[in-house]
Parts: sequence; C-alpha cells; structure tokens
Amino acid sequence: MLYVNLEPRWAEDLEALELRCFPSVNPADLYNAQELQELAEVFPEGNFVVLDGETPIAMGLGVRVHFDLSDPQHKVKDVISPFNAGHNPEGEWYYGTDISVDPRYRRRGIGSRLYDLRKEVCRTLGLRGIIAGGVIPGYAAHKQNMSAAEYVEKVAAGELYDRTLSFQIENGFEARGVLKDYMEDPEVDGWASLIVWETR
Repeated sequence: MLYVNLEPRWAEDLEALELRCFPSVNPADLYNAQELQELAEVFPEGNFVVLDGETPIAMGLGVRVHFDLSDPQHKVKDVISPFNAGHNPEGEWYYGTDISVDPRYRRRGIGSRLYDLRKEVCRTLGLRGIIAGGVIPGYAAHKQNMSAAEYVEKVAAGELYDRTLSFQIENGFEARGVLKDYMEDPEVDGWASLIVWETR
C-alpha cells in the first residue's frame, strides 16, 4: 500500500469509494468529485489517499478551520462549504471531514495509519489538534432503547462497542458529546459524536 497526498485525478474514484463506505448516508452530505478536486488544490498536504497499485482504496480528508468548542453544534455541510472547499489556511484546528476505507481492505491498520498522518499534519503546522463529527453506526441497534448521548457515553466508558467510535477512542480521541442532524443518515437518525484529539 502506498500513502500519498490527495491529487485531483483521483476525484471520481474517491467519490465512488465514499459512497461504498457510507451507503446509508445521503450523497449530498458526502464529497462529490468537484469538491474533491478543489480540496486537492487548496490543502493537498493535509489530505491522504491510499493506493493499491494505481487504485485508490482509502482516504483521510480534512481542512483547517476555526472551531468554537463552547458552541460545537454543526452539520458536516457547514464545514464542507463551496468556497475554498471549507479550508481556512489560518485555521487553528484540523477538521477531519472523512476517513473511508474500502470494506475489502478493513482491519489492516489503514485507518490507524491515516489518523497518524493527520496527527503529523497537526504537529508540523502547529495546529491545536483534530476535530471531527464521528459517525456512530452501532447506534442503529440501540436507538429504540437510549438517546444518542447515552449511547456515546456508554461507548466511551467501554460498556458498548461501536466499530467507528471505539476505534477513534483507541486512537487517542475523546468523545465530547453528540451532534444533532450532523448528516442525513436514517440508520442513526442523523446523530454523530463530537470527537477531539489535542496535539501533544
């Protein structure tokens, strides 16, 4: 596997990859090829693609932003804006907009390596850390019995396992509450967790 910075030529392949990785999410809340091309032009050093030969099989994307942790509620499309791909070159935080790993390539350490590359970007650029809205796919099986906030608390405490949030916590992130209507995903009623990693 080869880890490289994002280039515009992979935009269409990466759009299709994200759709495969998040089949229950409204495509309007995911990147399209044009947005991926713009992202590659404005912040290539902060975005990564994993290649198997010439084929993109994973990606870790993000932008620099200013973020108010005291008022964290937002939607993913508030970040992935049409202007400059949402990237603010003066932003003090790295906002992780997407990590997608082709289902056939999961459990090979690719996601962890992408998180490590993002952390290196933060250290190199002197950023405060990483913020993201983390999907919580496991909540679909529990939403009739508990709120999203309760679910995230139980996952953070190790009482429940979520294949995404538990993985993020293992990679040094803290779950700091929930985001309502983060993206249109009927499986989890639009909920996500707010996750934060502070540079150290």
